[in-house]
Amino acid sequence: HVQLVESGGGPVQAGGSLNLSCIAYGYIVSPMCMAWFRQSPGGPREGIASILTLDASTHYAPSVLGRFTISQDDSENILHLEMSGLKPEDAGTYYCAADFRGSRGMTTSQALAAWWYTDWGQGTQVTVS
Repeated sequence: HVQLVESGGGPVQAGGSLNLSCIAYGYIVSPMCMAWFRQSPGGPREGIASILTLDASTHYAPSVLGRFTISQDDSENILHLEMSGLKPEDAGTYYCAADFRGSRGMTTSQALAAWWYTDWGQGTQVTVS
C-alpha cells in the first residue's frame, strides 16, 4: 500500500518562505515522476513543479519559476518544495503526486498535468497574508 504524506504547510506573510515535504511510503520501486500541485478553494488543481526522479530534471509553472524549487532526497524517499517570495495568490492546498510513468521527453504540460499522476497525498494548507 503506497502513501504520500505532505507536511510543512502553515501561515506565512507575503514575501516570506516556506518549505514543504512529501514522504513516499510503501514504494518498492521509486516513482519515475513526482510533482507538487496547488488548489485554491473552488479552483482547479494546478501543477506547479515536477521532477523526474531518474535524473532530477524539473519542470515549473511560469507562476512559480524562479521562486519555487523542487528537489528530491532519494535516500529518504522525500520530495521537497522550497518556496520563497510568497504571494497571496500562492495560498491554497498543496498536494504531492507521483506516477511510475515519465521520461526525459516529457513536455511541461504533461509533467504538470493532474491526469498524469496516479498517486496523491492528502494535501497541506498554505495561507499567505
